[in-house]
Amino acid sequence: MDGSIVQAQRLIEAHFPLVPVPSLPEIVLHRAVPTSGLWRLAEVDEKGFGNPYWAYFWGGGLALARYVLDHSRVVTGLSVLDLGTGSGLVAIAAAKAGAKDVVAVDIDRYAAAAVKLNAAKNDVVVSTVVADILDGPPPDADAILVGDLFYESDLAGRVTRFLERCAKAGISILIGDPLRAYLPRPRLRLVMEYPQMDFASPHPSLSRNSGVFTFVSESSSSSCPISVRMRAFSSEVETGSRKENASKQKREHRF
Repeated sequence: MDGSIVQAQRLIEAHFPLVPVPSLPEIVLHRAVPTSGLWRLAEVDEKGFGNPYWAYFWGGGLALARYVLDHSRVVTGLSVLDLGTGSGLVAIAAAKAGAKDVVAVDIDRYAAAAVKLNAAKNDVVVSTVVADILDGPPPDADAILVGDLFYESDLAGRVTRFLERCAKAGISILIGDPLRAYLPRPRLRLVMEYPQMDFASPHPSLSRNSGVFTFVSESSSSSCPISVRMRAFSSEVETGSRKENASKQKREHRF
């Protein structure tokens, strides 16, 4: 491990408090707070430090981790890959739920550094891989967990194509997301929904519903219309989003 990552881990331990995760009190994570000073990490590695997604809670990951802990059968005894792991929350949940082994994948080496710290604090073993695997073949895994990776169009397309290859290879796939715009809804089946806070929301302190979905291959999705439950969830989330945007516009109009 290079010196900048070792220094980053020391800064995370010193300035990012270890806190219970909302709705998952059995897991603790290092989380950024106003006094954390993310700029300290940027100073350590000006060129290599990217967006610190790993430092916050995200609605899809919160929902997916809760689902995995409550329905451990979906990972117990399996080799699990957590794609776009961020803080490692979902990977840690899978390890706690009895997965045979867990690999946390992210393109950000600082995320990998945070995952190692967080896994150790939760007394679980999680391997980390720093790589972009989206254009490659399906991994050697029984299950893939994906939280909050559909926030940008190009990325969502690459993730969807990767998951399609994985589904055809017989890998089970679970996705957690608050129904962001680029989620491939026709390919998903809603299995559970949770009220969760979401850092990406215009009002991160407020709850909004996040869903947990199974991903089905294109051939299967064409023969399975979107369920009534999925339509109701989509309608509820979109109504909430409109209310959030209207509230935001009202506040902006006052100034």
